[in-house]
Amino acid sequence: MAALPYNPFVPALTTLPLLNREMSRLDYNRRVLAKADDASVPLLERLRFLSYCSRNLDEFFMVRVGATRDLIDAGVTEASADGLTPMLQLSAMRARARELLDDMYRVLANRLSPELRKQGVVIEEVAALTKAEQQELRRYFETQIAPVLTPLAIDPGHPFPFVANLSLNLAVTVESERSGQNVVLIKLPPLLSRFVALPDGRRFVPIGSLLIANLSHFFPHASVRNAVLFRVIRNSELTFDDDEIEDLRVTVETELRRRERRQVVCLELDGHADDGLRQLLVAGTRARSEDVYPVEGMLKLRDLREICDRVIDPALRYPEFNPRLPHRLASSADIFSIIRAGDLLLHRPYESFSAVIELLHAAASDPDVVAIKQTLYQTDENSPVVDKLALAALNGKQVTVVIELQVRFEEKRNIALAARLTDAGAQVVFGLLGLQTHAKLTVIVRSEGEALRHYVHVSTGNYSTATAREYTDLDLLTANDVFGREASQLINVLTGFSAASLDEVIDRGAERPRWNLLVVAPFDYHRWLIGKIDREAAHAMAGRPARIAAKLNSIVDPAIIQALYSASNSGVQIDLVVRSMCCLLPGVPGVSENIRVTSIVDRFLEHERLILFQNGGEAEVFLSSGDWMQRNFFRRVEVTLPLLDEATRSSASPAGARSSS
Repeated sequence: MAALPYNPFVPALTTLPLLNREMSRLDYNRRVLAKADDASVPLLERLRFLSYCSRNLDEFFMVRVGATRDLIDAGVTEASADGLTPMLQLSAMRARARELLDDMYRVLANRLSPELRKQGVVIEEVAALTKAEQQELRRYFETQIAPVLTPLAIDPGHPFPFVANLSLNLAVTVESERSGQNVVLIKLPPLLSRFVALPDGRRFVPIGSLLIANLSHFFPHASVRNAVLFRVIRNSELTFDDDEIEDLRVTVETELRRRERRQVVCLELDGHADDGLRQLLVAGTRARSEDVYPVEGMLKLRDLREICDRVIDPALRYPEFNPRLPHRLASSADIFSIIRAGDLLLHRPYESFSAVIELLHAAASDPDVVAIKQTLYQTDENSPVVDKLALAALNGKQVTVVIELQVRFEEKRNIALAARLTDAGAQVVFGLLGLQTHAKLTVIVRSEGEALRHYVHVSTGNYSTATAREYTDLDLLTANDVFGREASQLINVLTGFSAASLDEVIDRGAERPRWNLLVVAPFDYHRWLIGKIDREAAHAMAGRPARIAAKLNSIVDPAIIQALYSASNSGVQIDLVVRSMCCLLPGVPGVSENIRVTSIVDRFLEHERLILFQNGGEAEVFLSSGDWMQRNFFRRVEVTLPLLDEATRSSASPAGARSSS
């Protein structure tokens, strides 16, 4: 099916001007690519941005293209909010993805490679090396690489083998006098480095090039007629029926095994492949011809990050960055007394995540701490957070951890972490069926005198030291008693509610949990947000100060966008900083004239969610774990809370909110 031109405005299905969410996601990826093409960015960091762009595009195929293919295969023809049917949307996605892929290779070939070469950082083909270098690499290949490779012939006795998702593979056409022509596949295991460094540490040979140059090792009595690198990207969405789940962990493990063999949504291969070999790969991987993406250059550009990490040259990198420890935490006082003295707001990565680790360590070691309750969405494989929770359990604390198993591409890790915590004696709960627990929350209960005091950590980011170095997020540490009791109540809902009782609350209007300060999805977040937006509109129409400023990852939900359009028409000034998807169209006459949208793509991934309502001159500022998407409002457990302390509120200012609050 030919790709149709993409029209960003909504057709007659709706009066809302909206951008398609999938096109908006690809537009974000194009902004990431723009950083790779930005001469003001250090060279190795530009190469890193290109690798990010490639990784993001891989995930786009695995998740968004895969989900759209599922809709088509299920016979769904209903149009999305912007008016595209799944078939039309898939056609537009393919066309945009091909354009982006072509531009990625142009940036690498025409901009990055020549500039890196001037600095002595070169990706070399084997043929370009000296004879001595080639001989040394051949010895390396024979001793370190060849022993782990296994050629697989394709013939009537050897059917086309399974090709793993994202793995790099070589298809070789060999010919001999005795057996004629046949095709052999060689998989490059992921445990092998993608690049072999030459002794100077600045020149690298792709392992695929090294393999092709040494194919005679495997075929000493045959001639190699063609050798083509290729890989597949598979639909990686987990799908299961909540009503049929008896054990969530077992179900997730089963679906992970099925995911490994799901349909191919992209076959990426060397553009020099001849028609016969290309057709064989299409048939063998069961790809569709429209899902074939030939490229001119090395495949799997996401692996370029390996070069960024291995070249040691400060002149080609961002200056070294060391997070600071907030002044209050640098004192000799214990962390509990510091938090009791007033709320503390940390801004990662500018301020160190070690403060959160210190709090958990103090909680695990302090004899007065009786309980720790935490939600855990995503963390590191060797997580210091999990270390502290396990230590607390071993020290006799009552430790309860709500671990989310349905975190895309992190399922195996979270299952392993759950087992580790269980072995240490912690209570581990897998959350509520049908909902992802996305809130980032810790409650520490400490005995102080005759009372129990709650210490709360709530964050816009995950409990991960890796993302704490690369993402911008906000952490609130507070001993506010209302926050403590309500946060504890929320975790009790996650551990104590059954799926059936939750359905009673959400679908049938049964009595729902009530919070005075916290706003919790899926219970109240959507309704609360529309109410706040409408209140700003009422302030504007009454001539009172009215402004909305928010920093988010994505804005997709049509009802929220409609409310923002209405507020704009009422005179509310709206400033939005949206890193990724934004289906809202700013500056449309008569619709969104008072709305401005900015996207920041820079050294750190902008990840915090921060909302300001001017509220007639009495500004309110909120932190949130949830973006403005349907999944955050209705299919995830999210928490939003106000910054009550004046100092923390004034230090948090989305889209320049501080100057107007």
